[in-house]
Amino acid sequence: MSDIAANIAKIRERIAAACQRSDRNPDAVHLIAVSKVKPAADIDAAFASGQHLFGESYVQEFRDKSPQVQSPVEWHYIGGLQSNKVKYLRGKVAMIHSVDRLSLAEEISRQWQKIEADCKVLLQVNIGEEGQKSGADSEDLEQLVRDVAALPNLQICGLMCLPPYCADAEEVRPYFRQMRELAEQIEQLELPGVSMNELSMGMSGDFEVAVEEGATLVRVGTAIFGERIRKNG
Repeated sequence: MSDIAANIAKIRERIAAACQRSDRNPDAVHLIAVSKVKPAADIDAAFASGQHLFGESYVQEFRDKSPQVQSPVEWHYIGGLQSNKVKYLRGKVAMIHSVDRLSLAEEISRQWQKIEADCKVLLQVNIGEEGQKSGADSEDLEQLVRDVAALPNLQICGLMCLPPYCADAEEVRPYFRQMRELAEQIEQLELPGVSMNELSMGMSGDFEVAVEEGATLVRVGTAIFGERIRKNG
């Protein structure tokens, strides 16, 4: 078994254990392997071990790398997104996790109209109200949901967050809990075309706590592929 395959197996075991602790069905939680700044060969190796969902954060890298991947993976775009780069994702990603403003949603809608398809999106919440991070403030979320829901060719599937960094994962728990409560509040509005079935939250250092608090999509990179060098794109 390769290191990547072994790492994925360990993470799945930890997810299953977190589900057991919180009385959840492990089938309700999906692992997204964050493959940014990792070569196509690593993605193919992960796919061979049974990992099908992959997350990318840089549009240029995604454009260059995705054709090199031999396996029929499902791509998720999880990074910050400029409206003028949406066209490069059109029809190539199954879900965009980082919709943080109406203007971005409008451009996604325009681009997916061109292929007569719907794009699944998650709305990003700045749950820690950090000035350097993207995302809607909690008090503005309902209006953003209503505005985005009115656009064609979009399907709101839930919420995403990048909580404040804490060395102790337990310190992040309140933010994950707030996200679940926000999703429940939006669900109660019963808006047409809006579901809160997905909560994208939790990364290598805190995904178990995120699962215990209701995450359905956990984004894990370092614990699968090892350390990465950050780059822009």
